[in-house]
Amino acid sequence: MRYDVVVIGSGFGGSVAALRLAEKGYSVLVLEAGRRFADHELPRTSWRVRRFLWAPALGCYGIQRITLLRPAGRRGAGGSRAGGTGRGKTRAGQSGGRAGVLVLSGAGVGGGSLVYANTLYEPPADFYADPQWAGITDWRAELAPYYARAKQMLGVVDYPRTTAADKVMRAVADRMGAGDTFRSTPVAVYLGRPGERVADPHFGGAGPDRAGCTHCGSCLTGCRVGAKNSLPKNYLWFAERAGARIRPLTTVVGLRPGPGGAGYLVDVRRTGAWAGGRQTIAADQVVLAAGALGTQRLLHTARATGALPAISARIGALTRTNSEAILGASVPRRAARRRRLDFTDGVAITSSFHPEPGTHVEPVRYGPGSNLMGLLQSALVPGGPCRVRRWLAALAGRPRDTVRLLSVRDWSRRTVVALVMQSVDNSLTTYHRRGRLVAGHGHGRSNPSWIPAGHRVVRLLADEIGGIPGGAVTEPFDVPMTAHILGGAVIGATRADGVVDAYHRVFGCPGLHVLDGAAVPANLGVNPSLTIVALAERAVAHWPVKGAPDRRPPAS
Repeated sequence: MRYDVVVIGSGFGGSVAALRLAEKGYSVLVLEAGRRFADHELPRTSWRVRRFLWAPALGCYGIQRITLLRPAGRRGAGGSRAGGTGRGKTRAGQSGGRAGVLVLSGAGVGGGSLVYANTLYEPPADFYADPQWAGITDWRAELAPYYARAKQMLGVVDYPRTTAADKVMRAVADRMGAGDTFRSTPVAVYLGRPGERVADPHFGGAGPDRAGCTHCGSCLTGCRVGAKNSLPKNYLWFAERAGARIRPLTTVVGLRPGPGGAGYLVDVRRTGAWAGGRQTIAADQVVLAAGALGTQRLLHTARATGALPAISARIGALTRTNSEAILGASVPRRAARRRRLDFTDGVAITSSFHPEPGTHVEPVRYGPGSNLMGLLQSALVPGGPCRVRRWLAALAGRPRDTVRLLSVRDWSRRTVVALVMQSVDNSLTTYHRRGRLVAGHGHGRSNPSWIPAGHRVVRLLADEIGGIPGGAVTEPFDVPMTAHILGGAVIGATRADGVVDAYHRVFGCPGLHVLDGAAVPANLGVNPSLTIVALAERAVAHWPVKGAPDRRPPAS
């Protein structure tokens, strides 16, 4: 088999590449490690673990990946940043972690769009001004038309309803003096009449039939209604009709030059297969869009094994967590039942505010019965010395609250999750160790495992709802949790300070491209999906039509 372009991954970057390159006349094959889901095949709740969690070795082929990126230890410490930035030094009082991180990401045809919160913000001005890439072009002006195109393709609208979680979050914003920053979120959802199925409302009838949102709160376990504007409903739908082929349950295990250095050979195996089932696919060009960690693994491996030694030594540097924390507040079950509380109403995220400049907070919800992720909640403990000891003391000293936090019965109905994101500058560096990725400190402080403003928000939130504040179970060990892992193969002006150029071409590897979150050079402080799509749209817009001259500057 030989294709003009092989796209590895079917998420926000890969789906854009598949559609736009097929439209330009290229033969395109999309390789996806996960399975394909029809709407009714998505899990009813997060307890349907075989369809919700991703663990192929255990027979789980779901949409939610959970990856622990372990600390590198002393050998990996001291990662440096060539040409480092001085933007937004880590906020005073903010605790840096041990460089490990727990990562939530997506799997399946459609990638992260199957499990994400369909929230699509443009980033603030300091994202475009980051010195890592600001000198290359005026990125804000460059990306403006591609943000507009991405919003049109993804069907972005402002959420029109006010939910119970929005009311308490607005009260918290007012108490913090930030009520003027509170707003409803832009979401990729077909709102319509709840549950009513209609002909395609977005693309003049050329897209799939859709059903109106029922505001059930189940976006994060996959939308069974058919209202969520996930990638199989737009980019991938049209990519297949333009001739692109999607091959699910196919894991890429290696990437190497083709015979005589022409093109690439992509080694694959069937996902979950214990042995055999290997195959090699030839391509003139390859687009890496396997998610930030998946793309990094492939590039690290190709460089470490000598298959592609020209890959920049900057691979792994500037890996970001969006400077993120996932916190929450839960009302005890009996009190919640007595008060008939239900925070599941709405889409996954319906509002947000800024408790301080550079920090952004959103209330997040799961649908009724989706309580599995509550197992990741624990006591809220500030950063600082002896944190594990203080966490254990908190658990032992407040046994009643501890029991309540450990109980996940009706967790989604009585909990408001707080997603805290920052546009400040911090990072870690990944390394390739015995076939695995590990993480060491990046330039300056590492990604934070304690964000004081987020803790203040959650304590006020608990006060508003009469609940108990909670943090991620990994935080006491100084390991933050993120749903938005980014970077590691970032845009740079030269091979000395980046892995890809302004057109997302890998330095030193003609025909190899990175079109996913791995190329994003800075923390955004907002949900990154829209930016990944806009960057991908811009990159492929500069590809020539098949057979036409390439008007891009020569690749380095």
